[in-house]
Amino acid sequence: MLVLGIETSTPQTSVCIGSEQGLLASAALGRGNAHGEFLTPAIRFCLDAADLPISAVSGVAVSLGPGLFTGMRVGIATAQALAHARRLPVVGLASLDLLAFRARHVRRLVCSVVDARRNELFWAFYRPAPGGLQRVTEFRVGPAGKLAGEIEAVRDDVLCVGDGACAHAPLLESTGAEVGSASVASPDAHALVELSLPRFIREDTQRPEDLRPIYVRKADARISWRNRGALLGGTGKGA
Repeated sequence: MLVLGIETSTPQTSVCIGSEQGLLASAALGRGNAHGEFLTPAIRFCLDAADLPISAVSGVAVSLGPGLFTGMRVGIATAQALAHARRLPVVGLASLDLLAFRARHVRRLVCSVVDARRNELFWAFYRPAPGGLQRVTEFRVGPAGKLAGEIEAVRDDVLCVGDGACAHAPLLESTGAEVGSASVASPDAHALVELSLPRFIREDTQRPEDLRPIYVRKADARISWRNRGALLGGTGKGA
C-alpha cells in the first residue's frame, strides 16, 4: 500500500511517499513558512522520484498539529483536496506524536516540545510501551517555565525533543532533563507514513471532511483579529 504523507505543522515542512517496504521518496523544506508554495511541487517531485503516477497512491496521511496555524491549515486542505479528487482514505495524526516517534527507542520518559510562538510551547509526555511510545498526558500549551515545573514534578529521567526544547535547552537541562539533537527536532512525513500505515491496513481511516486541526489554544488568526478589533476601539468579540 502506498501512502502520501504531508507534515506542515512546523517550519520544517516535509512530504514523502512510502509503503510497508519503506520510504520511496521524500522532500523537505528546511526553514520558513512557504508551506503553500512548497507542497504541490514537493508532491510532484516525490511521485517523479518514485516513478509513480498519482493514481498509485492508496491513502493520504497528514499532520493535524499542534503547531503553526497557517501551516496546519495548508497541509490539511491539501490532503482533503487530494483525497476528495482521488476518492482516497485519510489518516490524521498529531505532530507531537510524530515527534515522539522519532525517539521511540529510548527507555525513559519522552517529552515532545514544539515552539508555539508568542513565548509559549506545545508539549506532551510519552512513556515506553510495547512497539514504541504511549502518550500519557493531554496536549498542553504554556511558557517554558511551566514545562520546566512539570519535568521537575515527574521525578523521572526525561528526554525532551523538538524545536521548542532546543530553544529552551538551558532551562530544561537545569531540571535534569536531557535535550535531544537539533537534527531530530521536528516531526516529519516519514514518521507520519510509518505510523499511519497500520491504520490504513486495518481500515481505521477518516473522511477528508472530518479532519480538524489540533489547536490546543485559540487559533493565531482569531487572536490577531480580536487584538485588531481592540486597537480599533471595538471589543474584538466578532465572529
